[in-house]
Amino acid sequence: MPTGRDEETIKIEGETIHLTSLSKPLWPKHHITKADYLQYVATISDVQLPFLRRRALTLLRYPHGAGKEKFFQKNCPDYAPAFIKTAIIGDIRYIVGDGLATLMWLANQLAFEIHTPFQTVDSDFPSEIVLDLDPPSRDAFELAIEAALIIKNVLDRLQLISFVKTSGNKGLQIYIPLPDQTFTFEDTRRFTQFIADYLTETNPRLFTTERLKKHRQGRLYVDAVQFGEGKTIIAPYSVRGNDDALVACPLYWEEVTPALRPEQFPLPSIKQRLETKGCPFQSFFEAKKKQPFQKVLDAFKANLSKGVMV
Repeated sequence: MPTGRDEETIKIEGETIHLTSLSKPLWPKHHITKADYLQYVATISDVQLPFLRRRALTLLRYPHGAGKEKFFQKNCPDYAPAFIKTAIIGDIRYIVGDGLATLMWLANQLAFEIHTPFQTVDSDFPSEIVLDLDPPSRDAFELAIEAALIIKNVLDRLQLISFVKTSGNKGLQIYIPLPDQTFTFEDTRRFTQFIADYLTETNPRLFTTERLKKHRQGRLYVDAVQFGEGKTIIAPYSVRGNDDALVACPLYWEEVTPALRPEQFPLPSIKQRLETKGCPFQSFFEAKKKQPFQKVLDAFKANLSKGVMV
């Protein structure tokens, strides 16, 4: 890892990576340099990599640091080293999120935000359901808290195992892990639409599925459309390119209270959080194996045909 020099060559997983401009300020508000960012990526790799493995990565790069010029990268650049794994989907050759060496090379390229699809490159089936709760502003974050707790109550009644994280910006995202290679996007789309409709029909003053911001009238947008084949979501522990260096941080459900704020999870706080609290997503992959989604889907289809709401 970086040791104080402005350039350094390191070996990770047997691969050579040349780290450059280590003193470059990336988030001036928090005095975070490129060396600090690289150290962060290495620190969280054990808990982040399971959510990147075999995923086609969409990256948001900030060549001059946070809050400045940015660009999306989907295609793997020609100058990528040979150890970077890729997968061709459509006409795009994506980088696949396998290994710390890949993460460190991407971090050196100043890829801050890592967005992943809901399935691996080996599968047409979603690996999880994600519900994106998007309030109109960070000042209205309490709407995301209220929506998350309502959804948690519904999921608990359905005996579904769920996880929650901040978006790293102004919202919350709820994850429902699924058994591998089992459910189609059509199966899951029906379910996410049902949850969105449930929220908006029972709380129309607070929540909406209206995609146009000008028509939302200060309500929280329940984004059921964002979950689907070809769509992406910010990866757990990915840092955002905002000036506050906020992280898309996994939470324990008991942390989702009116006191919760996105600003509580800037990049410098995450290492200590992991040391003291552990990773709230630690049991995510074990939950995939015992998630009773088939029973819920069967009951949901039966009730839907009768016009019954859960």
